[in-house]
Amino acid sequence: MAVPKKRTSRARRDKRRATHKKARAPRLNQCPRCHSPRLPHRVCPVCGTYAGREVIEHEIAEAGPTETAGGAEE
Repeated sequence: MAVPKKRTSRARRDKRRATHKKARAPRLNQCPRCHSPRLPHRVCPVCGTYAGREVIEHEIAEAGPTETAGGAEE
Protein backbone atom coordinates (compact mmCIF):
# COMPACT_ATOMS: atom_id res chain seq x y z
CA MET A 1 0.00 0.00 0.00
CA ALA A 2 1.27 3.49 -0.85
CA VAL A 3 2.29 5.53 2.17
CA PRO A 4 3.54 9.13 1.95
CA LYS A 5 7.15 9.70 3.02
CA LYS A 6 6.51 13.15 4.48
CA ARG A 7 3.55 14.61 6.31
CA THR A 8 1.53 17.15 4.29
CA SER A 9 1.80 20.60 5.86
CA ARG A 10 -1.30 22.54 6.95
CA ALA A 11 -0.64 25.24 4.34
CA ARG A 12 -0.37 22.75 1.47
CA ARG A 13 -3.46 20.86 2.63
CA ASP A 14 -5.52 24.05 3.05
CA LYS A 15 -4.48 25.40 -0.37
CA ARG A 16 -5.87 22.26 -1.93
CA ARG A 17 -9.15 22.54 -0.01
CA ALA A 18 -9.58 26.27 -0.66
CA THR A 19 -10.61 25.81 -4.30
CA HIS A 20 -14.05 24.59 -3.24
CA LYS A 21 -14.66 27.23 -0.56
CA LYS A 22 -14.53 30.35 -2.73
CA ALA A 23 -17.43 32.79 -2.65
CA ARG A 24 -19.71 32.74 -5.65
CA ALA A 25 -21.92 35.45 -7.10
CA PRO A 26 -25.46 35.33 -5.67
CA ARG A 27 -28.13 33.88 -7.89
CA LEU A 28 -30.64 36.51 -8.91
CA ASN A 29 -34.17 36.01 -10.20
CA GLN A 30 -36.40 38.53 -11.92
CA CYS A 31 -39.29 40.00 -9.98
CA PRO A 32 -42.49 38.95 -11.78
CA ARG A 33 -44.05 42.37 -11.22
CA CYS A 34 -41.31 44.94 -11.92
CA HIS A 35 -38.67 42.65 -13.54
CA SER A 36 -35.84 43.97 -11.37
CA PRO A 37 -33.24 41.50 -10.08
CA ARG A 38 -33.87 40.11 -6.59
CA LEU A 39 -32.69 37.23 -4.43
CA PRO A 40 -34.90 34.12 -4.56
CA HIS A 41 -37.44 33.69 -1.72
CA ARG A 42 -37.05 37.34 -0.65
CA VAL A 43 -39.26 40.43 -0.87
CA CYS A 44 -38.50 42.56 -3.92
CA PRO A 45 -36.63 45.68 -2.73
CA VAL A 46 -38.05 47.82 -5.57
CA CYS A 47 -41.78 47.12 -5.55
CA GLY A 48 -42.13 45.34 -2.16
CA THR A 49 -44.01 42.27 -3.38
CA TYR A 50 -43.59 38.59 -2.54
CA ALA A 51 -45.60 35.65 -3.89
CA GLY A 52 -47.94 37.93 -5.83
CA ARG A 53 -48.96 40.16 -2.90
CA GLU A 54 -47.68 43.49 -1.63
CA VAL A 55 -45.78 42.97 1.61
CA ILE A 56 -44.05 46.35 2.00
CA GLU A 57 -45.90 49.53 1.14
CA HIS A 58 -43.83 51.89 -0.99
CA GLU A 59 -44.80 55.52 -1.25
CA ILE A 60 -44.18 56.82 -4.74
CA ALA A 61 -43.36 60.52 -4.89
CA GLU A 62 -45.72 62.12 -7.36
CA ALA A 63 -44.32 64.50 -9.94
CA GLY A 64 -46.04 67.72 -8.90
CA PRO A 65 -45.30 71.27 -9.95
CA THR A 66 -41.69 72.11 -9.20
CA GLU A 67 -40.37 75.55 -8.45
CA THR A 68 -37.47 76.79 -10.53
CA ALA A 69 -34.50 78.32 -8.77
CA GLY A 70 -34.10 81.22 -11.21
CA GLY A 71 -37.77 81.75 -11.93
CA ALA A 72 -38.88 84.89 -13.76
CA GLU A 73 -40.86 87.11 -11.40
CA GLU A 74 -42.97 89.86 -12.88
